Amino acid sequence: MTFCVGPAGGFAGLHPTPMKPAPTLALVIASFLAVAAQADNPPPFPVTIAIDAAKPVGEMKPIWRFFGADEPNYAYMKDGSKLLGQLGELQPRAVYFRAHNLLTTGDGTPALKWGSTNAYTEDAQGRPVYDWTIVDRIFDTYLARGLRPYVEIGFMPKALSPQPEPYQHDWKNGAKSKLNTGWAYPPKDYAKWGELVFQWVTHCVARYGRAEVEHWYWEVWNEANYPAYWNGTPEEFLQMHDHAIAAVRRALPTAKVGGPDTAGPGGKFMQDFLAHAIRGTNHATGATGTPVDFIAFHAKGTPSFIDGHVRMGIATQLKNINDGFALIAAVPEMKAKPVIIGESDPDGCAACQGPQLGYRNGTMYSSYTAASFARKFELADRHGVNLEGALTWAFTFEDQPYFAGFRQLASNGLALPVLNVFRMFAKMDGQRVLTSSSGAIALDEIIKSGVRGAPDVAALASASPRKLAILLWHYHDDDLPGPAAAVNFALAGLPASRAGLKVTEYRIDGEHSNAFTAWQRMGAPSTPSLAQYAELETAGALAVLRTAQVNTDASGAASLSVTLPRQAVSLLVIEW
Repeated sequence: MTFCVGPAGGFAGLHPTPMKPAPTLALVIASFLAVAAQADNPPPFPVTIAIDAAKPVGEMKPIWRFFGADEPNYAYMKDGSKLLGQLGELQPRAVYFRAHNLLTTGDGTPALKWGSTNAYTEDAQGRPVYDWTIVDRIFDTYLARGLRPYVEIGFMPKALSPQPEPYQHDWKNGAKSKLNTGWAYPPKDYAKWGELVFQWVTHCVARYGRAEVEHWYWEVWNEANYPAYWNGTPEEFLQMHDHAIAAVRRALPTAKVGGPDTAGPGGKFMQDFLAHAIRGTNHATGATGTPVDFIAFHAKGTPSFIDGHVRMGIATQLKNINDGFALIAAVPEMKAKPVIIGESDPDGCAACQGPQLGYRNGTMYSSYTAASFARKFELADRHGVNLEGALTWAFTFEDQPYFAGFRQLASNGLALPVLNVFRMFAKMDGQRVLTSSSGAIALDEIIKSGVRGAPDVAALASASPRKLAILLWHYHDDDLPGPAAAVNFALAGLPASRAGLKVTEYRIDGEHSNAFTAWQRMGAPSTPSLAQYAELETAGALAVLRTAQVNTDASGAASLSVTLPRQAVSLLVIEW
């Protein structure tokens, strides 16, 4: 990385080359090998990125601070607790966690895409029995590690399911199985359902305090527009939703409530939900409408395996987001409401494994995350919606082989490269500032065709008092080798005539912030030794590539250069 003030230098002069004797065979072979080596390692291609720290374009909201998982019981297990602590450190008391199965019946034993709390059972006379032991343990763990709950009210307790058997699904990766078993039905008794929610919220207020619970998000179910999660009709969902939300507000009138966390933008299901919330007859209270403090939908990409490599589907995810924002913006009563993309990921199944999901352990996942989050800001600006968060549905899977290929943030307590992108995001605050890149792929082109031709080399920058932070990525949909990008930054809006501004570059690539490649270099041990594990922990931390200084001219301009490998991410923090 080189740093300089003002414009780059001029061209070197051209001079005639004297005649040389004919090359020997050895020189010819050496020349051929050199050309072959250059073909394998092509020279970097140039990119120019202009950033003006004095031209804000919007708030640098911490939209990244939401996470979630199917399996709630992992939270208080060894690796889950460790990872929650690392997430809580990113922005204490402002990071949220959403989990399925918080009301599912069972003894708390986790399985893939499963968990339970046994919060509700009934005695022999059919009277409710409430037991908050396991769900308290889950929330206690969040709060003790600096996170807060994004509470998903679900799934249906066995005693309230109209078809309780079979209850737990038999999900298996890559095999046909029935996922939507007894837990996926509307309640057979809406009064008992509402009372369960009321008792739960009342208990949370008593245990954690009104002021704390007022910060939480409360929503009902998951993807009720998708048959895998819902064995009912849309109207039955609205009925269940109304009874639950009325119970939340009865227990805590100031609670933050919303939904409906649809699969994809939701289409007619979302339109009907919003119309019901505005002018429908409330199933629980008889009043007009249902309270909505935030609107949530999901957006997923579609990776594939083609010609022996992974090809990501960023276009599908961004189109989902574009369509969801357009749908919300079209409803005047809802346009200003906070929007949370309640699951926002490169694919649709964290617990699945397969060749098309081979991006997860390495830098494909981290560069995709950087590129896609930047476009979420751009889409929110385009539609004029109030984007509050984008929830990454990735956590960790306890007692699984190292780097087993799940969509997760850490494996056996070791951070994956993608976790370091969120560590980078946590260093950005203040205002997003004007940024342009000669290597960026236009948003509409990505939505239409993905990143299949030239790579996407671009930046997201934020400015706060005494700091400019620049997130730089080099992304391509295809997991194939390619040349690095030689990026030259033209910076403006910095303090004028200042020498020695500190520049720190953090890097995620094949050699930095990457426990996976470190593990591969060790020979991929199935059970690392204590010394190896410590080495892998260090390798998985966010790495500082280098520090340097930069000077500005009388106008507050400066330039700096970075060489960024394909699928790498850098964060440059300039402080004064």
